[in-house]
Amino acid sequence: MKVYTKTGDKGTTCLIGGTRISKADHRIETYGTSDELNSFIGLLRAAVSNEEVDGQLKRVQNKLFNLGAYLALDREKCEPGPATSVSMAEVKWLEDCIDEMEQALPVLHSFVLPGGSEAISRCHVCRTVCRRLERHMVSLFDLLDDNSEEAKTALQYVNRLSDYLFILSKKIAQDEKNELFLWEN
Repeated sequence: MKVYTKTGDKGTTCLIGGTRISKADHRIETYGTSDELNSFIGLLRAAVSNEEVDGQLKRVQNKLFNLGAYLALDREKCEPGPATSVSMAEVKWLEDCIDEMEQALPVLHSFVLPGGSEAISRCHVCRTVCRRLERHMVSLFDLLDDNSEEAKTALQYVNRLSDYLFILSKKIAQDEKNELFLWEN
């Protein structure tokens, strides 16, 4: 099978379910941002030497793929399933990861500026793309009037993921014996 289909040559693409929509549609922007975040997490993984963290990030990448499928799903033609959703168990897993990392980290009383090392900076890039994804999702779900449990859980997951990425940046700084760049007003 060829990678190019030519079906998108006129600026449209297919949702899961077969409905063709404009590539400028907000839904495409949203799941494209999920794909962008997944790519940046792959770049972060390339800079992380901790095998446990690498495993966590790989799990996140798989769940972001599920999330992208959920966002690309034409709900009038298809129902969400395990491959097109993120569960509350994944939200809880992120919370557990955050809690475990925070136990070994000092409490901060200032904002943190991105920087310090390549891995720390990549964490912050992932975090900010994650926040953009969250904004797009809120807007899309409002537009689609989607207040389903799947949508609520997906938003919780992305919100928790940005928290995870922030805490991970602090953990990496500590592991690398690198100082955090704190905001000085």
